[in-house]
Amino acid sequence: MKSNRTDLIHDPSGFVLLAEYVPGIIQEIRYYSTYNFIGDRIDGYEEPCALLTKEAARALKSVSNELMVQGYRLKVFDAYRPVSAVKHFILWGIEDQDIRMKPYFYPDLQKQELFAKGYIAKQSSHSRGSTIDLTLLDMATGRELDMGSPFDRFGEISHPDYRDIAQEQYDNRMLLRRAMLRGGFEPIDCEWWHFTLKDEPYPETYFDFPVSAEYLRK
Repeated sequence: MKSNRTDLIHDPSGFVLLAEYVPGIIQEIRYYSTYNFIGDRIDGYEEPCALLTKEAARALKSVSNELMVQGYRLKVFDAYRPVSAVKHFILWGIEDQDIRMKPYFYPDLQKQELFAKGYIAKQSSHSRGSTIDLTLLDMATGRELDMGSPFDRFGEISHPDYRDIAQEQYDNRMLLRRAMLRGGFEPIDCEWWHFTLKDEPYPETYFDFPVSAEYLRK
């Protein structure tokens, strides 16, 4: 890749379209839609596609293969996230009046707590390109597994080790977690859906090119 840092953060050459690496993966890119904690499409999301570094995509393919044998498919909500999207989150956090999605995504928290408690980062691992938000879909029923809380439901209920949920819901979280750990990904302590490749190729670089298949192919 180019040595100039300005060029580097806009260079997608180390990234791939996840769907081309992991056949059968399901994508519901929430930040391209308006169904997210802000309620608007997020800056930088120009197409509803998941991008990842080649290394993370390769590792996720192994996870997918293992889970498909067990009857599950991966469903992705977010992958690479541009720095411009993170800036959108931060600006939204400053605008105290806008809480229209609070009942759906943070009913028990004030907006400012989302940043203070670490649910929304001011510098996101997603921007390094090897972090992914995902869940499992049961191939027999065609439905997502019940994880006890939906994606981006901020609060203790979404902590992976939260036990005030049904045993089946907890077991589903652990099914996803164990598969991702075996695949070389690391979890975080406040979101059951969030994993980062342990040996990520760009641990110090935060990219800012758009989420776009067209841009990737330039």
